[in-house]
Amino acid sequence: MVTLRRRGETIRQFILDNVEHHPKDIANITSTTFAITRQAVNKHIKVLVEQNALLQRGTTRNKHYLLHPLEEWEQIYQLDGTLEEHVVWTNDISPRLGSLPNNVLDIWHYGFTEMLNNAIDHSSGTAVSVQLKKTASSSELSVYDDGEGIFIKIQRVMELTDERHAVLELSKGKLTTDPNNHTGEGIFFSSRMFDDFTIISGNVFFSHTHDEVEDWILESRRMQKGTGVFMKLKNNTARTAKKVFDSYTSDEDYGFTKTVVPVRLAQYGDEKLVSRSQAKRLLARIDCFKVVIFDFDGVETIGQAFSDEVFRVFQLKHQEIEIRYVNTAKEVELMIKRARMQLLP
Repeated sequence: MVTLRRRGETIRQFILDNVEHHPKDIANITSTTFAITRQAVNKHIKVLVEQNALLQRGTTRNKHYLLHPLEEWEQIYQLDGTLEEHVVWTNDISPRLGSLPNNVLDIWHYGFTEMLNNAIDHSSGTAVSVQLKKTASSSELSVYDDGEGIFIKIQRVMELTDERHAVLELSKGKLTTDPNNHTGEGIFFSSRMFDDFTIISGNVFFSHTHDEVEDWILESRRMQKGTGVFMKLKNNTARTAKKVFDSYTSDEDYGFTKTVVPVRLAQYGDEKLVSRSQAKRLLARIDCFKVVIFDFDGVETIGQAFSDEVFRVFQLKHQEIEIRYVNTAKEVELMIKRARMQLLP
């Protein structure tokens, strides 16, 4: 009986986790996945509808299902110098997230307070809007401020040539425009804790999805005033904040000493990574870390000068830094090995 009940819970959780992407054919998908009849699946769907976890819309051929919002809330706060992120968390956010597992609440506590603090300390805006939505499957939080815009500000303060360069710097970690008061770790770790993490600012749309191996950038013709941060996390994830922190720690003092750099972010549009100037763009601030892993996912080729600058010239100057690479295409692998061969005595 216990086994049957657990299997039923597994099936219903599968329905909740997949109905957003399969609102009309969720019964077919579930039937195929668990090798059960459509009638059996419909019984599980009926239970979820009765529990207000799912909403049923339409009839016969137009019948489809939606996740029922358990909580929907929005509040605008004035950035007048008195707003405190921990107060908003304690009074407004935590009670609305409700009785989630401790590891999930820990992630939400870290991510939300870091993002709201960024708006308070860095945005130079006048107001910030916080939106929350919770379903039986996942929770979402958005933080929008009307300030200068994160990528534009980083570009200005660091004297970068392009907003997209700011995204590359953020993806490395340890980036802050206020080093006396901030470590620059909040966005880096938050983006890796959540299932989906997105920043929209200016003409740039930056996203990191936990199931994917790289960050990515989209450019929009529509200018986004200020900064919008979107975070989404399943309510039953086994992920923990500690595991995320530990995965970027390479020594006993638990410092943030290891980073993974998505090389793809160093190339803009259809350009190829061939020059030493592009390599230097990639290598900026890398000397802040003890272990650097270059992720070449999505990069088909690199030039000799680019490879030589990263894997020979930089390595000779910084022999204390361990440089690794992953997800290389065949041509990229050969170019890296060619550069590294010249390091041999």
